[in-house]
Amino acid sequence: MRKPFVGGNWKMNTNFETARQLAISGAKSLHDHALDASVDVAVFPPFVYLLPVRDVIAASGASIKLGAQDAHFEPQGALTGEISIPMLRDCGVQVVLTGHSERRHILGETDEMVNAKTRAVLASGLECILCIGETLAQRQAGQTDAVNERQVRAGLANVEKDHLTAARLTIAYEPVWAIGTGNTASPADAQSAHARIRALIDSMYGPQAARAVRIQYGGSCNAANAAQLMSQPDVDGALVGGASLKAGEFVEIVRAAANPRA
Repeated sequence: MRKPFVGGNWKMNTNFETARQLAISGAKSLHDHALDASVDVAVFPPFVYLLPVRDVIAASGASIKLGAQDAHFEPQGALTGEISIPMLRDCGVQVVLTGHSERRHILGETDEMVNAKTRAVLASGLECILCIGETLAQRQAGQTDAVNERQVRAGLANVEKDHLTAARLTIAYEPVWAIGTGNTASPADAQSAHARIRALIDSMYGPQAARAVRIQYGGSCNAANAAQLMSQPDVDGALVGGASLKAGEFVEIVRAAANPRA
């Protein structure tokens, strides 16, 4: 039985005080309702607010993982503006996103860069969420499965099976056409994509890894549609964008993940 995993990606939003208040409100509600015991939860604030959010989580007693939205694969060097994995570990980060569509399509990250980051995160002992997904043009051209397969194979190149079976590597299926648009994949469409990704993992790593790996859905997931999405057998949680900036809505998504067949 895979434990659901819900992440809140705050992207380039909040300021010092709103980040603290969002963390305080969300952590208290999750802890009060014991949702943090039945669901793995992570939040991904902007880099500059990692420390205050870390301190809020620690004071709350809630079991919430501190996440980073990105990391460079080099441990140090003349890389102005970049953040290294050792720096993130020093701030208490436990899980890192790699391959988010905004990094791929806006900032030009290649499959090779995503793979280098993924391997570096895992080699450091941190957890990784590898993001994949097709654009609207690719979907309309019938290329969804081909794009997902290419990104999975490239992202996991030279990644050892143990990272999947130990639940240290999570895959987030985020159709690009659904991110921040209000358009969400139907539960059936999400299940179809997730099932094909799981079958691909089976072919790459075997049935044990396929059964163990968690596959999150991302793309305009909110309190209104979360329950239907979470009810699908191969949807193991969500990577939430805009809805994670509202503590009450984020908690409802976690609640849906905790009770996927309710």
